[in-house]
Amino acid sequence: MAGTDEKELQQLKKRLLELADQSYSRGIYTYTPFLSLAQQQVFYEIQKELSYAGTDLYGGAPSCERKMVRFGSAESLGYEEAYPIACLEMMPVMPKFADTLTHRDFLGAVMNHGIERDTTGDIFIQNGGGILFCRQSIVPYLLENLTQVKHTNIRCRIVEAALSLQCAEPKEISITVSSGRIDSVIAKIYHMSRSQSLELFAAGRVYVNGILMGNNSYQLKKEDAVTVRGYGKFLYYGMTGETKKGKERISVGVFG
Repeated sequence: MAGTDEKELQQLKKRLLELADQSYSRGIYTYTPFLSLAQQQVFYEIQKELSYAGTDLYGGAPSCERKMVRFGSAESLGYEEAYPIACLEMMPVMPKFADTLTHRDFLGAVMNHGIERDTTGDIFIQNGGGILFCRQSIVPYLLENLTQVKHTNIRCRIVEAALSLQCAEPKEISITVSSGRIDSVIAKIYHMSRSQSLELFAAGRVYVNGILMGNNSYQLKKEDAVTVRGYGKFLYYGMTGETKKGKERISVGVFG
């Protein structure tokens, strides 16, 4: 990175090292804000330097992409502590007359209240409403003030993540590809040419299990979670058969 990006990169590395040191020296858990996939890559690059403090990542649910890094562990600190993450359900007061609300609509409504992006995690759309993972400290403000998205009046309440995401499951589909190579599967799922798929790798927009993937010939493994920034996310379930022409029939779960 260059310019401002390089400066931000160095600041994040410095902050990660500071939080690891605080956890280790004071015997407490410390947390980062919610990190994007690109920011998480910075963590992975220096993970070995931070390992002495004990590290873990979580975003509120297994399917979340935006995650906090937690420093400290039950083994080293002698106690367990939950992440300071809350799950907020945002539902229309009158669903019959509600707008069709998107991820962008909910995020925009939250940001319009002066909420910093790094205090919010993933937003899932389901049943005409939204599920927001966020830092616990901003929940009281959102409960009181987040009452409208676009022209739709909404009601917010805290819910259990496991219950709230029952419907936020990927849609399983079967596709036929020449092989289980990641570039071939991406091209098929998102209806693009192989050359367009290759451009995504060159631009650093493909992540596997949260880690930047630069190898476009990578052979997908069962349960790999693939994120293509700007397009979406899918889970690779594996090969289910073969066509008469020798192509592979595979199963994937596509989100959104």
